[in-house]
Amino acid sequence: MYSKVTLAGHPIHPMLVAYPVAAYTGTLVGFAVYASNGQQFWLNFAIAMNIAGVGGALLAALPGFADLWLGVPRKSSAMAIGRVHGGLNVLALALFGISLGLYANHWNGPPRSATPGLALASAGVFCTIGAGYLGWTLVQDFHIGVQLTRDQARDEATVQHLRPLRIHHDKAA
Repeated sequence: MYSKVTLAGHPIHPMLVAYPVAAYTGTLVGFAVYASNGQQFWLNFAIAMNIAGVGGALLAALPGFADLWLGVPRKSSAMAIGRVHGGLNVLALALFGISLGLYANHWNGPPRSATPGLALASAGVFCTIGAGYLGWTLVQDFHIGVQLTRDQARDEATVQHLRPLRIHHDKAA
């Protein structure tokens, strides 16, 4: 299940996901500091990070969507996890998009309460953490985006073949 969208043989989706994660976190930090001190700089910072996060998420979603729908078997556990991963990311994008819509007109004031932005960014970061956990599950457990060598693929096939024997628990043991 190697990535379908690559650059010089490297999957693009994992290259891009760090940017919205960092920007979403920066948005939350900006709103938190703005809530504590009311300085316009921090609201502007939150808005700028929010723009970067939403834009970065849209860019990262394109190869992620292609990898999911073109590279993962339809009825596999990986597809089920990938759908939840994508759904959490879309939810996070929606939350940050709503936040951006609420605050974009406040770049130069007038001051606005940080409470809605703080709540939306907190929920968005929480969704992003959940999506990240599931994304790493796709890499770690299903090797999505991992190009195995011939020896690794052989070993993986052997492990997959033996896996039911490993999880069988004998009551006598």
